[in-house]
Amino acid sequence: MKISLPALLTVTFLLTSYTFFAQTTEKERKGEFYFSWGYNTEWYTRSDVHISQPALGNDYTLNNVQGHDHRGWDEGLFSKALSIPQYNYRIGYFFNKKRGLGVEINFDHTKYIITDGQTINYTGTKDGITNGSINFSEANGYHYFLNNGANFLLFNFVKRWNWLGKTTKNFKVDLLGKVGVGPVIPHVDNSFAGLQNKPHFQFGGWNAGVEAALRVTFYKYVFLEYCNKLDYARYSNLKSYEGTAKQAFGTYEMILNLGVTFPIGKKI
Repeated sequence: MKISLPALLTVTFLLTSYTFFAQTTEKERKGEFYFSWGYNTEWYTRSDVHISQPALGNDYTLNNVQGHDHRGWDEGLFSKALSIPQYNYRIGYFFNKKRGLGVEINFDHTKYIITDGQTINYTGTKDGITNGSINFSEANGYHYFLNNGANFLLFNFVKRWNWLGKTTKNFKVDLLGKVGVGPVIPHVDNSFAGLQNKPHFQFGGWNAGVEAALRVTFYKYVFLEYCNKLDYARYSNLKSYEGTAKQAFGTYEMILNLGVTFPIGKKI
């Protein structure tokens, strides 16, 4: 039986292509590791702050308190240590690249400050007076800072969807969804009626969050990631003078990260 030249060339091409793609698949690493660093800004819901100071006879709640962040990176990013502004980092691992499944350590150094100068109504007993209002200002002896960090730490489950450039080496766009829970590690600095606590870091409760991210990867290994995040945090047993404070609030964050990613693990 004679085989025509076009048919022979076609068979040769198909066999060569199959061998090439089979070898490429065999050389692919099983997992993918990534690390990123960036900066953030936040908006907080209004919240209630409960103060308990048994030795002073105080047990009251500051109602509908307004708080704000302190970005820092808009005050001269390279004129101070990189860890002073509101920063964040992510350390992650995709254990199933084909399905886009991974896990991640997700930390946000966020700052929360009760806005100075607002009049806050309280319910309960404070200095022997039941219910009333406070001019909450540093000039009046009041401040409440989680300013060295409200500090959200999450252990996330991650799902990735490829959007653009799946087969190209130089440019790729992915969408990522993340969900997780973890502890909050605030730096607690407060003063009520001029009675100042000793500022300190502590484990202060827990938080849960969801995050959506757009990741653009250049030349396989470097990526830029823009994230939007919703977080709910409950703080408890925060040390104050002769007592404790507790609070819960929601947060909306915008985050921009620069990162690196590279394959690791066995070749499959």
